[in-house]
Amino acid sequence: MDTKELLKKVRKIEIKTRRLSDHVFGGEYHSTFKGRGMTFSEVRQYQYGDDVRAIDWNVTARYNEPFVKVFEEERELTLLLVIDVSASEFFGSQTQFKREYLTEIAATLSFSALQNNDKVGLLLFSDQIELYIPPKKGRFHILRIIRELLEFHPQGKGTNIALPLEFLSGVLKKKAIVFLLSDFMDQGYEKTLQIAAKKHDLTGIRVFDPREKALPNIGLVPMQDSESGRIRWVNTQSKSIRTRYEKHYHQLAESFETVFKKNGAGTLSCSVEESYVKKLLGYFKARL
Repeated sequence: MDTKELLKKVRKIEIKTRRLSDHVFGGEYHSTFKGRGMTFSEVRQYQYGDDVRAIDWNVTARYNEPFVKVFEEERELTLLLVIDVSASEFFGSQTQFKREYLTEIAATLSFSALQNNDKVGLLLFSDQIELYIPPKKGRFHILRIIRELLEFHPQGKGTNIALPLEFLSGVLKKKAIVFLLSDFMDQGYEKTLQIAAKKHDLTGIRVFDPREKALPNIGLVPMQDSESGRIRWVNTQSKSIRTRYEKHYHQLAESFETVFKKNGAGTLSCSVEESYVKKLLGYFKARL
């Protein structure tokens, strides 16, 4: 992808996702993810309806008329996007790959955080840590994150979800909002997820393609595992093979839901055919 084409794609995603974050998600994001508390802002004259408990008695005595303390929410939150860039994310039977869908969700969340003056960071992983961009504020920082999501070429092909969860404890010293976006075609990450979920506000977003749910009955066909690269001939006419495939898919999906919910983390499952806008809004509102 040349520079001109890349910038064009970045701009296209910015226009689409920033409009969503400005008009749809900004307020929901702010309401869902609270700051660390309230900090003193100023004092002003008492107005009818003010809470008498907020009266500043020292200032009131000095001016011989009532004044109240005004507090504002102390935000300074950090959003970290942890995104799977393994080979399976490049699957797509419809209009877009799973990775493109993940990029749009990540961009929307990033601009929502930007609107609320929060820091945003990025962690890309496969079967290894691929890239870490420390959290910062600002539009140009968000655009860099989008560029990486569009252009980055991972070294690894497999998926190891435990790895980025373990990496979090080393780079994030304070509580953060963490969104882990993947197809979750992996198991054995419960222990590291349990540790991460205790420290951070963690949400898993599982993205899938409808064609991954079941094998079609189309005879004997060669199939390649995108993560291992192995090619096998599969007799899709065999009912037992189709049943085993479908069972394995549902086991992974159920494992994702069970492990996250058991450890107090949020979950969201999105098909690339669905509107992630409705899914995210529903998730934010359910948390209020």
